[in-house]
Amino acid sequence: MNKHMIYLAAGNSRRFGTNKLLHVYRGKHLYRYGLDMLEELCYKRSDCILYVVSQYREILEQAKKGGVQVVYSPDSYKGMSYTIEAALHAVGDIPEEDFLVFVVADQPGLTEYTVEKLLAAADFGVETASVRYGSTPGSPTLFSARLMPELLALKGDEGGRKVIRNHPCVYIEAESAEELYDIDTPEEGGML
Repeated sequence: MNKHMIYLAAGNSRRFGTNKLLHVYRGKHLYRYGLDMLEELCYKRSDCILYVVSQYREILEQAKKGGVQVVYSPDSYKGMSYTIEAALHAVGDIPEEDFLVFVVADQPGLTEYTVEKLLAAADFGVETASVRYGSTPGSPTLFSARLMPELLALKGDEGGRKVIRNHPCVYIEAESAEELYDIDTPEEGGML
């Protein structure tokens, strides 16, 4: 059973004002934190396929250098469902026992350890899983490939949470709240 790791690096950064993923945060571009971690993780695992989905060519060009699957998503500006749809079309037909794992690109504190715990939840009978800290759910999220039609049916800015609400979910505890912290404004990231 393969894990199709989908790195969502396509957001519009409306609250940030410019493309936040290309801003330097603590010495490197924001999107690189998750991408570097996932590249290393997938390098160690034979059951892991990494896709980087973005509307930004610079991010895709850099990701391609790492040997990952890149997915251009020009309609991402219309909402999250368009990015998910582009990713799932790139993944294509996969066995029902496979899993889809969605990781967002604006959580620089996410650790490989927590992602490994999420991947360990991928087992027969599991429909969805999500990382959380305390009672606060977050990203990344995991879905059985059997739920691909429901993910493809999302509209506008709907994301995977809509699907999770309709299925049993295994929750994986993050080591700290910082792992789930996403940067949405320059002030949050100390990037002024």
